[in-house]
Amino acid sequence: MTSPLVILGMSGGVDSSVAAHLLVEQGFRVEGLFMTNWEEDEDGYCTAAADYQDARKVAENLGIPLHKANFAKQYRDRVFEHFLDEYRAGRTPNPDVLCNREIKFGVCFEHALRLGAAFIATGHYAAVEHEPHARLLKAVDASKDQSYFLAAVPQTALARTLFPLGALPKSEVRLKAKSLGLPVHDKPDSTGICFIGERPFEEFLSKYLPGQAGEIRTTEGEALGHHRGLMYYTLGQRQGLGIGGNRNHPEQPWYVVAKRLADNTLIVGQGQNHPALYSDRLRATGVHWIGGTVPGASFRCAAKVRYRQADQPCIVTVTGERAQVEFDQPQRAVTPGQFVVFYAGNECLGSAVIESTESVRPALSLSA
Repeated sequence: MTSPLVILGMSGGVDSSVAAHLLVEQGFRVEGLFMTNWEEDEDGYCTAAADYQDARKVAENLGIPLHKANFAKQYRDRVFEHFLDEYRAGRTPNPDVLCNREIKFGVCFEHALRLGAAFIATGHYAAVEHEPHARLLKAVDASKDQSYFLAAVPQTALARTLFPLGALPKSEVRLKAKSLGLPVHDKPDSTGICFIGERPFEEFLSKYLPGQAGEIRTTEGEALGHHRGLMYYTLGQRQGLGIGGNRNHPEQPWYVVAKRLADNTLIVGQGQNHPALYSDRLRATGVHWIGGTVPGASFRCAAKVRYRQADQPCIVTVTGERAQVEFDQPQRAVTPGQFVVFYAGNECLGSAVIESTESVRPALSLSA
């Protein structure tokens, strides 16, 4: 009987390389697939060419075929245009979550099926149980768990997905790569947004969305200076404000607490724990339940509003594709455009896009 064919997304990094070895060791027929999602590289920041060569060397080392596919057009249409639209609207998107849903577990998944795959696989740190239906679970290595980024992946894709690294700590993955003699065993982990790479973010974004300067004001309305464009700042940001050393205020750092799109004003407050940075409720839209059904009209669970945040107890109230999330404890710098991801213990229930927040101090008005 022929072993099932697994098409593994190979990035040229240590994680997908070790995932390939583990799948071969488990008896699967394994073929790699290297994706190109971004083609504009006049500044030399994109490492796709070098990454492809690394993936090719690993595939040769393991004796598996390596396919190459270009999804740059789909990426631009499904991820990058949304990314720009969100910044235009004053929100801060998470393209990595969208890339997983639309590209890796969307068009790439469909491409793998056309190649005859019974399963697809990636080097993500997560786990999936397939019976009686696909359930997305956290990885054993809590410090590397990537279920947050997978929380918008459709059930149909998860049902045919393998995550070989879900039970391994990252340290063991690197040791295994070294013991196998894989040429990428000491390659640094990639950071930053997938298509931007290590390039300066503001410089990159300004090519597509020219900044519109405006005022920086305190929560009380006092003018402190000027910003370069609201899109270049995010809630909770401390660095790069250029308003330090104001003699009318104590020696405390300033933080972004709001972006007022109506009059292009950046609102700031002093102190890491300024009250305007906190909210105890959020409203979200585009709710996606991995299991396919709503856990309840109102139910308790845990949620994260950013990657690597500890699980936060909350009550979720669902109305159609919208949800209100009320946290037991106020949350700092909850950012519209980002994803809120829901958990029940070790299981990831689903996700939604943060639309707005409510302050724990409703008397504080940030309206124009």
